[in-house]
Amino acid sequence: MGEAPPTLRFTHRLYIRGRFSLNLKTGITKNTREETVVNKTYQEMAEHYGTAVIPARVERARDKATVEGAVKLATIWIVAVLRNERFYSLGELNNKIKEKLEEYNHKPFQKKDGSRYTLYQQERNFLLPLPKHHFELSEWRQAIVQSNYHIACMKQNYSIPFEYIGRQVDVRITRNIVEVFDSGNRICSHPRLHGPGNQYSTLEIHMPPNHRKDVVWNGDRFRKWASKFGDNTLAVINVFLGNFKIEQQSYKSCRALLHLADKYSDQRLEAACAKAFTYTSRPSLKSIQTILKSGQDKLPDSAARAPGSSAFGLARGSQYYGGDE
Repeated sequence: MGEAPPTLRFTHRLYIRGRFSLNLKTGITKNTREETVVNKTYQEMAEHYGTAVIPARVERARDKATVEGAVKLATIWIVAVLRNERFYSLGELNNKIKEKLEEYNHKPFQKKDGSRYTLYQQERNFLLPLPKHHFELSEWRQAIVQSNYHIACMKQNYSIPFEYIGRQVDVRITRNIVEVFDSGNRICSHPRLHGPGNQYSTLEIHMPPNHRKDVVWNGDRFRKWASKFGDNTLAVINVFLGNFKIEQQSYKSCRALLHLADKYSDQRLEAACAKAFTYTSRPSLKSIQTILKSGQDKLPDSAARAPGSSAFGLARGSQYYGGDE
């Protein structure tokens, strides 16, 4: 036979600690005579449902006598009744609690007419409607705006208006949205990035003016331009585009490389790029400029050199020392 299903025993212990009443630290960050600081997430929930958080004073249980009385009666009429019953699922337990709660709310008052349910029916028209959307929990963090006008948050990167570079900002993170605040004012928001880390969400409006002019360019446009010169020029452009986390940072080098054809020629630029790949798999703009200035792109390959010449320009051959090849 199989094992018996797990059971849930509804038990409860009630401690009356009125004179030792404390504010829950996860709800109330600070509560003094001068100010009350509510946890940000707790405050957001209160604002979402159109209510206010007014914590009771420490060691003053009478500040919330109605609440204490309601808890006591609910404990007697629901918890105490179910304390010895067994339930085989959480849903079964919740259904039983709901049944007892309905019974408790319809129970007539002892000293006045009606019940809690009839009072609710009278006050119902004066209650605020519930929001159309459920409250969404959020997480708050702090970040510093980096020199590339982005912040790093949850292993992803989000752009911030460049005026805030170097400032510390507050970041509110939900399942789908990332919002950024400075001194309580929201300065921007982004759809939250998911998946592999180190992705970038960049808005054009956040860029400095000298970066915005590069927005009309993109990697595909540079590749299309480079392909007119040849495969080696295209390969160098791909290297440049992959050198930076933000593609726009490579556009200046790409433009400078392709404009070398105006000074020299399309054929020489392609030859210089091919020559650069014989030295390194990741050539730089400076190395290609040096090749063109020195005319190395015009020199024949080492395989086509005359017998006795060295494969390295600085090495003297054996004939210099009088030896044999």
